[in-house]
Amino acid sequence: QSHRKFSAPRHGHLGFLPHKRSRRHRGKVKAWPKDDPSKPVHLTAFLGYKAGMTHTVREVHRPGLKISKREEVEAVTIIETPPMVVVGVVGYIETPKGLRNFKTVFAEHISDECRRRFYKNWHKSKKKAFTKYCKKWQDEAGKRQLEKDFAAMKKYCKVIRVIMHTQMRLLPLRQKKAHIMEIQLNGGTVAEKVDWVRERLEKQISVHSVFSQNEMIDVIGVTKGHGMKGVTSRWHTKKLPRKTHKGLRKVACIGAWHPARVGYSIARAGQKGYHHRTEINKKIYRIGHGIHVEDGKVVRNNASTHYDITEKTITPLGGFPHYGEVNNDFLMLKGCVVGTRKRVLTLRKSLLVHTSRRAHEAIELKFIDTTSKFGHGRFQTAQEKRAFMGPQKKHLVKEKPGVQEEP
Repeated sequence: QSHRKFSAPRHGHLGFLPHKRSRRHRGKVKAWPKDDPSKPVHLTAFLGYKAGMTHTVREVHRPGLKISKREEVEAVTIIETPPMVVVGVVGYIETPKGLRNFKTVFAEHISDECRRRFYKNWHKSKKKAFTKYCKKWQDEAGKRQLEKDFAAMKKYCKVIRVIMHTQMRLLPLRQKKAHIMEIQLNGGTVAEKVDWVRERLEKQISVHSVFSQNEMIDVIGVTKGHGMKGVTSRWHTKKLPRKTHKGLRKVACIGAWHPARVGYSIARAGQKGYHHRTEINKKIYRIGHGIHVEDGKVVRNNASTHYDITEKTITPLGGFPHYGEVNNDFLMLKGCVVGTRKRVLTLRKSLLVHTSRRAHEAIELKFIDTTSKFGHGRFQTAQEKRAFMGPQKKHLVKEKPGVQEEP
């Protein structure tokens, strides 16, 4: 005689209510790292795009553990992070009610991909955004006003944030509208921060100047959406016995007769996924350089290691499924991150002071897997595949002189 256990702890965490669709697609930073004026001026966040996952092999160096000095296979996520462009600066003053926007200054030239963000439909618009504002930078009265604004920022502001946007044209995505974000500047005095931004207006900033190898960071984003789901999937409640009347993927009791309402803490069907989440302590295993030219040669070995010297890129054979090729700078983070591939993710410096051995462990990768992620991949590079399988028809057609390919 099988039976169901009747007493059990509640299912699902009430700290994340309400379980509804996020109002924003890009992750919002709700807390910034504490400012330390003794450090040099630096950015505290960056935007990246989730490309996909692969796995690595490395030797663990944590004395006292059984797995120390052994090889370990670990899953990693690749986040493509093309350089971001600085297009403005915002100064905040402190008030009894918190921070208040004091002055905002934009750059003279703002690209179309950034201006697209200010319209619902760029195609139908007159594309006039910032056309009058940029004249401030050209006439004498406007220049004097800008100098006054920067001077006022230095005098009154307590917090300086930089307005930056991503470069969609560098990514293998269909979207042309850039993601814009205010990123807080930490370190140095307020005057040094304002000068730092003025020097870098309209310039590109690489992810290498924000994060470093082996650093612990936080990833903020919106999770993968699953639409309308029942209680069993959404709250992981126990399924009822097989003989139950009118279905078994249900909650049997949704509360007492009185109070004559269903309580907020009762598991109900509804939206699952597409929730805003902040995940802390993701370790950076590698900050890779994109494909670039060095001394007249194209460098493509951003997935090579000291042990595996094969020249190969981080993009697996056939590209990352549903994403494409990663040709720009990228971050390799340990484990998984929220969201689906192509999703924009906010990468923020950690708010914590890290003391654990795991956080301070130096990572040296022995091998990064670049086999196809679509099926059972066996080959690390296209050259290796051809050497084993022999030339394909398309190769023979290319090599034959005077033979044209059929349309």
